[in-house]
Parts: sequence; C-alpha cells; structure tokens
Amino acid sequence: MRMPKCLVDICCGTAMTLLFGSCSSEAPNFSLRTAEGKTIELQDLQGKVVVINFWASWCPPCRSEIPGLIEVYRKYRPKGLEIVGISLDRDGWKKVSPLVRELNIVYPVVMGDNDVANAYGGIRAIPTTIIIDRNGKIVDRVVGFLDRQKFEDEIREIMNS
Repeated sequence: MRMPKCLVDICCGTAMTLLFGSCSSEAPNFSLRTAEGKTIELQDLQGKVVVINFWASWCPPCRSEIPGLIEVYRKYRPKGLEIVGISLDRDGWKKVSPLVRELNIVYPVVMGDNDVANAYGGIRAIPTTIIIDRNGKIVDRVVGFLDRQKFEDEIREIMNS
C-alpha cells in the first residue's frame, strides 16, 4: 500500500498540514495565461495527474530540472499526466519566452503571481513542485531540485493507484 508522502512529512514534523490544512487537501484552482494568451485553469485538468512547477528563469536548479520534467511529461502525458510550469519571474515574458524556446519546454508555461503562490501555501523557495492526483488532491510538495528518477517513480506510482 502506498503511504502518501504528506503522511511521511507529518510524521517527520514538517509543515505540510499547516500549509494545506490536511494531507490530501483540494488543490486551489487558478486561471493563468500562457505567452500565447491561452488560459490554463486547474479545474479544466480534472481527472489527470497534475504537476505544478513553480520556477524562474534566473534560478539555476529550476533550469537544471526542466529537462527531466520534459522527459517525464513526454512519457506519461498519453497516460494522463499534465505539467504546468508557473514562472515567478518579475520581468515577465521578456525573460521567460526566450528560455521556453531555448529549453524546448513542451508543457504549458504560465506567468504566476502572488495570489497563486499564496494559494499554494506561499512559495518561499524555488523550484517548488506540487503534485496533484486525479481527484484534485495535493499528494506531494517538493521544495528544491527535483530528481528526475525519483519524480518519475512517484508519478508512475500515483498514476497506477
């Protein structure tokens, strides 16, 4: 039986429940736009496993983990995975759009704001990655660099549960 990571966090005394109220709290909806003007809303992704990756163009660990995110996205998207990159760049699309092209980011990237960061418990460090199950419940929060293999293992497990 898979023990949700958030239960492990609670046992270890981290602030997961303080941030979200409970281990399996409902992920807050957001409505943000891509550089092309397309609106991405979390509620439209219901029924999929959703990964929200808060990042910025100037953040070396953020840039380093993107190729792994792309690999996992390409592999699991046909099975119901969606990744949404939420940039927290203050300079907006001027800095983000060239990097999206340079890194060939194939998943949707939107521009975030304080409201969405605060809705997810406050983003105090980047990268921060939120994993949401098919029922819209937050099942994990990773602060810092996301190891590709561990990430893929967790996605596979969530998708098979």
